[in-house]
Amino acid sequence: MNPLAEALNATIERENSHVFAMLSSLGKAIYFPKEGILSQSAEAKAKAKKYNATIGIATENGQPMHLKVIQDTLSAYNPKDLYEYAPPAGKPELRTAWRSKMLKENPSLANKNYGNPVVTNALTHGLSIVADLFADAGDAVIIPNKNWENYELTFGIRRGAVMVEYPLYNSENRFNAQGLREALFAQKDKGKAIVVLNFPNNPTGYTPGAEEGREIVAALNDAAEAGINVVAVTDDAYFGLFFEGSMHESLFGQLAGLHPRVLPIKVDGATKEEYVWGFRVGFITYADPSDAVLSALEQKTLGIIRATISSGPHPSQTFVLKALQAPEFEAQKEEKFAIMKARANRVKDLLDSGRFGDVWSYYPFNSGYFMCLKLNSVEAETVRTRLLDEYQIGTIALGKSDLRVAFSCIEEENLEELFDTIYKAVRDVTVASK
Repeated sequence: MNPLAEALNATIERENSHVFAMLSSLGKAIYFPKEGILSQSAEAKAKAKKYNATIGIATENGQPMHLKVIQDTLSAYNPKDLYEYAPPAGKPELRTAWRSKMLKENPSLANKNYGNPVVTNALTHGLSIVADLFADAGDAVIIPNKNWENYELTFGIRRGAVMVEYPLYNSENRFNAQGLREALFAQKDKGKAIVVLNFPNNPTGYTPGAEEGREIVAALNDAAEAGINVVAVTDDAYFGLFFEGSMHESLFGQLAGLHPRVLPIKVDGATKEEYVWGFRVGFITYADPSDAVLSALEQKTLGIIRATISSGPHPSQTFVLKALQAPEFEAQKEEKFAIMKARANRVKDLLDSGRFGDVWSYYPFNSGYFMCLKLNSVEAETVRTRLLDEYQIGTIALGKSDLRVAFSCIEEENLEELFDTIYKAVRDVTVASK
């Protein structure tokens, strides 16, 4: 094993042996080179005032070389903030700005010890880093039965982990903390579990309330007390879109410092929060009482980044940073939040009107982009294809009965027609099946 990896491992094992035990074989082996091209280029950038012949970009007249046809469309930005490689960890100013934003929006992080966010190529990349560092073949990844299908690819197909599902809702249509607890304690013999907490949930748009949040934290703490090492991943893709009756913070804050056997990892990003899906700017942040552990985990994260994408795109990081620094940012974001909340409330009003009760029910939702219908007597895939072929309306069929509807991309005034048409398609399928 490389001496740099051995040194990082020794630091983690000394500071928190439970975190060391959580690492996958790849997680133990990975490191960030200290004496390679990047480190020598960084040293030259600081000291080579006359000529810097280290880094693999082209320059002209003291600026990164660029084409006028591209720069003309980006004239508001300095070429150095667009064309140079971003550091593997991301723009330092962006990392600082995002950390400040996290603390402002999650007051429970006050006085907690957590790292500086590392920039990822959006959230899927952040989750894949978690998988690489912590998932080995046979490890359990605990997720609710209403989940984003990419978890299976990221943790299961890529890393050979076993997906362990529990029902998202209990009999009272609240978050099923008991189901999570049972899934966790089923891993006692393994001594390790990776738990993914995705709120607002995709596909249902559900976020637990404050009491449910405390139940989740208690389940993870009790599992840790029972000797289970828990990698607790908060997938906060839709963070901030909390409309009613839910927590308004990430569980990352409550999990930070909870127990030596619980490693909280926050995966989030500007992708959905700031409505910049194509920019592909995300972040991964670790929490641990030990600064040495945080530093070592960051170095291993940079090793994964260096070995896969090398570094994230510089222009989109610059765009997000400028937005975060803009005086108008908060007001503009609040304006979009109000639009999203109005759409969610309109959907709920329609579904609670009684006009559709004979063909479906719906799963509780209070946040995010989506909601899910539970069709009573027809298959979701049949309805989905009927909507597409006959009415030119797209929805997502999930399993036998669930139909996901993204109200995020439907104007409020069109929602009534949308659900009336879904209802019509269900009735069409019902009649055709008789």
